Amino acid sequence: MAGRTAPFSRFEWMIAWRYLRARRAEGGVSVMTWISLIGITLAVFALIVTLAVRAGFRAEFVDTILGANAHVTVYTTDRMDDQGQWLKGFSDYDALSKTLADVPGVTRAAPLIKGQVMVTDGERTNGAEVFGIAPADLEAIPRVGKGANAVGDLARFSEGIAMGSVLARELGVTVGDRVRIISPSGVKTAFGSSPRVNAYEVVYVFTAGRYDIDKTRIYMPFTEAQSFFNREGFADEIEVMVADPDHIEAMSLPILNAAGPAALIWTWKDSAGSFLRALDIEDNVMFVILSILVLIAAMNIVSGLIMLVKNKGRDIGILRTMGLTEGSILRVFFICGAFTGVIGTVCGVVLGCLFALNIDTIMAALNSLSGAEVWDPSIRGIYALPAKLQLNDVASAVALSLGLSFVVTLFPARRAARMNPVEALRYE
Repeated sequence: MAGRTAPFSRFEWMIAWRYLRARRAEGGVSVMTWISLIGITLAVFALIVTLAVRAGFRAEFVDTILGANAHVTVYTTDRMDDQGQWLKGFSDYDALSKTLADVPGVTRAAPLIKGQVMVTDGERTNGAEVFGIAPADLEAIPRVGKGANAVGDLARFSEGIAMGSVLARELGVTVGDRVRIISPSGVKTAFGSSPRVNAYEVVYVFTAGRYDIDKTRIYMPFTEAQSFFNREGFADEIEVMVADPDHIEAMSLPILNAAGPAALIWTWKDSAGSFLRALDIEDNVMFVILSILVLIAAMNIVSGLIMLVKNKGRDIGILRTMGLTEGSILRVFFICGAFTGVIGTVCGVVLGCLFALNIDTIMAALNSLSGAEVWDPSIRGIYALPAKLQLNDVASAVALSLGLSFVVTLFPARRAARMNPVEALRYE
């Protein structure tokens, strides 16, 4: 072995493997190796699961917003006409909807009527928000219309109303039942406005995937909503859907120009922007915190290697006198530390990916063991803990773990390489 050898030669791997398999009687190195390996495994596991849940929650949150709400809402402020009457909404809503639908990148534009109401089955009463919309436009809403998770006959929408599943459950109604809807601003009389009360059949019950939507939303045929809210000849706003909602900023100006000078717009990012920014900040903070956790786990490798170097001082002195270079000694101990980091990272990746892919089963088991709902949709807005395993998240976790493991290994390995063989053998 005298003279120069190629880096990471077979004998260097052989020596490193013998040291990794050292028994407790030889200094307790094997125990420290197991502690380091388990620590890195758990740290990488936690990092991958957190990144997967973070990505899944964001994707689910955005999907439920885009699946049941307008990408862009076109509205107008109150204004006075030539006769001195105050106007609210759009009187030329059909023409305006067609103009907006012709904008490149826009997939659909539909007029809406909106109103706050009370809905009751005779015994229970809840607040709700009514959306007046044409049957064809309701069918096109991804998480509400055709192909959505729903019960009932959407073809009968013109004969009744569509209702969110949580609202229907809280009222104790289902498809075929009748409910009464009460609007505070109803019939106008000489003494002011009196509440309007109409009874409607529930013909369709949908589950959009967002608790707040399913708990409060009712869809009513557009012409019926105009009559119910005294909005004949007007639409409150225009709902616009685009092909690429992630880049809605590029569509804002063309839509605003097509809507005319009296119009204003409100995008889905305007309404959810603060929440999305909060998610971004939380993502960055969580990644930093979990990176520190990986670093702490990797520091166990340093402890194990320091013990190994101390216990193998005599071996290092003998190997150096036999002709091993400082570089060979450094690589031997680097392999010892890096091997622990690599195995721990691989185990963490496997466990993390399995957990993320089977998170529904695991959450169901936790619910069964605890006897209660671990995930409360009324607080968190969505019905289940989502997880979306992404290659770049797994790659970043692997790169972080291996990078830290390799870096911290260099310090004790360098110390071993610089050990003086005379001093190492003086008392032997």
